[in-house]
Amino acid sequence: MSSLAIEYGTHERVREVIDRLTFCAEHVSVDFDGWGEPHVKGPGLYFAVVADREYGSYADAMGDNRWPRDRCRSVFEEDAFVEAAESVSLECDGGIVVAVDGEVESQMVRFRDLGTRSGEADLADDIAYEPWMGSRHMSAIETSVRPEVIATVTLSEETGRVSVFRGGEAESSTREEIGGPWRAE
Repeated sequence: MSSLAIEYGTHERVREVIDRLTFCAEHVSVDFDGWGEPHVKGPGLYFAVVADREYGSYADAMGDNRWPRDRCRSVFEEDAFVEAAESVSLECDGGIVVAVDGEVESQMVRFRDLGTRSGEADLADDIAYEPWMGSRHMSAIETSVRPEVIATVTLSEETGRVSVFRGGEAESSTREEIGGPWRAE
């Protein structure tokens, strides 16, 4: 590694970005009170923290689904970020791309399956899917192994579970396990 290269996975500011995404997803989950009702689809989120804004080689635009940058451009705009996430979680579908500096991209995307680019075949070898994972979570764990992606964070619209994926590993909390005091790692 070059002496000028940044190790984003352990960089303090990038960890803060991931923490803010996680806490926001937890807030949206806890704030929604319809989880116990039958046939209810709750809020869903899928964030991807990327080191390179040239993600077009592994992501496609999700039509008109957009993050409201006119209301919130960064995860560091605390109240505006939570309000935008709550709105997007109920109205839009797709991955929300967040740069390592916390800037949120406007266009929401669908991340391509692994193996669509040359040299990706080995990336999926060590991924272990869990029985609780739906398509959003399986996409997020796969996306997390891409070299350009630092982490992905999801909120399940079926259960309210919040998960953080790094390098093909999942840290997941059911809705019953979240909602305690916010914590900074």
